[in-house]
Amino acid sequence: MRTLLCILLVTASALAQNPAQDPGQYTLRTQSNIVLVPTTVQTKHGDVLYTLKQNQFVVEDNGVPQTIHLDTDTDSLGLSLVVVVQCSRSAGFEYASLSGLSTMIDALAGATPHEVAVIEYGGKPVLVDNFTRNPDHTASALSRIQPCDNDPDASTLDAVAYATQMLEARQNHYRHVILLISETRDHGSTTKAAQVIAMLGRTNTVVDAVAFGAGRAELKDALRYGGAIPPLAMLAMAINALKKNAAHELAALSGGEYINFTTQKGFDRGLNQLTNHVHNYYLLSFQPRAEANGEPSPGMHSISVKVPDYPDAKVRFRESYFAGQLDANAPENP
Repeated sequence: MRTLLCILLVTASALAQNPAQDPGQYTLRTQSNIVLVPTTVQTKHGDVLYTLKQNQFVVEDNGVPQTIHLDTDTDSLGLSLVVVVQCSRSAGFEYASLSGLSTMIDALAGATPHEVAVIEYGGKPVLVDNFTRNPDHTASALSRIQPCDNDPDASTLDAVAYATQMLEARQNHYRHVILLISETRDHGSTTKAAQVIAMLGRTNTVVDAVAFGAGRAELKDALRYGGAIPPLAMLAMAINALKKNAAHELAALSGGEYINFTTQKGFDRGLNQLTNHVHNYYLLSFQPRAEANGEPSPGMHSISVKVPDYPDAKVRFRESYFAGQLDANAPENP
């Protein structure tokens, strides 16, 4: 049996250090397991809502309303960012659009403490540059990425799993973000989709995906109906969605942004949109209701976030977490 600790359940004990001493610390003050739900809210016209209060959010776990906390000091959190760039298959045709990527990444990181690593991948992930705080090193790494046209695979799940493992090894309390630039579909991964879903939540990692080629929004009903669907069936549906559009579903499951582009202008516009959203979000959290054994019910959980005062708002949030153990019976990659 393979043990993967619960998705999105992180222990936030001993996090009451002085912010002046560690600008990357969490501001949450609790001794219990919590689920973190990064959330962005836009009006129907696309304007970001900045001043919402804790009591304006309704968060449900498998359809059950939760008692939530709103962290009001997200600016103090640093950022560990892994840029994951596909180099195989049709990626080479899109490289001209990526010329301004290093500048965009600087804007994406902003003025908060941050570190950036770079990975390229085709059939397997390759570390181009490890975590650095030097933007010149990042720019140099990005310039060294070249198309690998002879590689027939695009193992997106393998690359995301590799990036997530890197983030898990970081000895800080920074936010974990993967910027994925890829085709929409996975080709050739050996990592099970269920493992990736679990890893993203265990490390509290958000995937922002910028995909090239024709894309489709593949949100699955499994994450809309909570406890009405058995956890294993819910997980299977999420895995099926990953098959249809891995880039989109990784972003949706983790609470990140999904941008699809076909032109240079579309790529630039998408990254600008990402930059705006990554610096203007709400960090909600809740303690899952425990069962008799002191743990939340095992399996896949769906999360929903609503803002009743703005019924027409577009709310983006982490849609799921996985509690308990992921064993050998978890569904395989489709």
